[in-house]
Amino acid sequence: MKWRAYSVLIAVAISIPAHAQSPGGTLARIKDAGEITLGHRDVSVPFSYLDENQKPVGFAMDLCAKIVEEVKTQLKLPSLRTKLQPIQLSTQIPLIQNGTIDIVCGPATNTLERQKVVAFSDTIFVSSIRAVVKKDGPVKRFEDLNEKPVSLTTGSTSIALLASRAQEKKFQTKNIMSADHAASFLALTTGRSEAFVMDDILLASLIANSSNPGDWRIIDDSLRTEPYGLIIRKDDPDFKALVDKTLVAMMQNGQFKALYAKWFMSPIPPRNVNLNFPMTPPLKDAVANPNDKGV
Repeated sequence: MKWRAYSVLIAVAISIPAHAQSPGGTLARIKDAGEITLGHRDVSVPFSYLDENQKPVGFAMDLCAKIVEEVKTQLKLPSLRTKLQPIQLSTQIPLIQNGTIDIVCGPATNTLERQKVVAFSDTIFVSSIRAVVKKDGPVKRFEDLNEKPVSLTTGSTSIALLASRAQEKKFQTKNIMSADHAASFLALTTGRSEAFVMDDILLASLIANSSNPGDWRIIDDSLRTEPYGLIIRKDDPDFKALVDKTLVAMMQNGQFKALYAKWFMSPIPPRNVNLNFPMTPPLKDAVANPNDKGV
């Protein structure tokens, strides 16, 4: 018995430094494969979308590029390949879970429900769930959408939030579901719905890039304020630490602010439209006090 216990102690003593010296989880997968896979969206301006050359660009893509550089440094793999994988709102979490992608480079609301199956980086943006409607229309509050068709994107947090408000205020909407934000906005602009409920910054980008931006307005009424984070695999502390370390460094050295100005306060491709969306007080607070709190 003494010999057996001694053998176990030796094995443990040997395994501890070996584990500490080698990356685990996502970093181990990346090292073994020689590549990191980024999940990107096609129409989520200005976070992750395709430019005129069909190349994924955006604020979240630039943040992920910095993270990739840190992965190269930490793993000592300067020739690490970057693979790009198109995703949609409804597929981003399953593709993280099954290992198809290593990180979601796009707008993703950090919710307590989602935290049960995935993890989030520190907050990179704070949005408000509102609705875009016709500029000269009567809709000012969500209650004004009673018995009206409303556009929603499959997999978005807007669905449950609108349902909760409808139950609370005793009204009902006729929901039109679409696979992505572009299709949801198209349903509005073609008259199939009277509102599109989504994060205010995404609505602002869709309006700015539409053929007639002056035809639309975003209502002041809000369902909830939501923090965005980059989605990564759950229970992977090494990779999360690298991601958060990279973001915090950018927030402290001014790179984060510069990237924000590039994508939210300057003309962006493909039409050189300026969203003119200054940092909100909640985002300024998240930058000053980095955290990964969900809602």
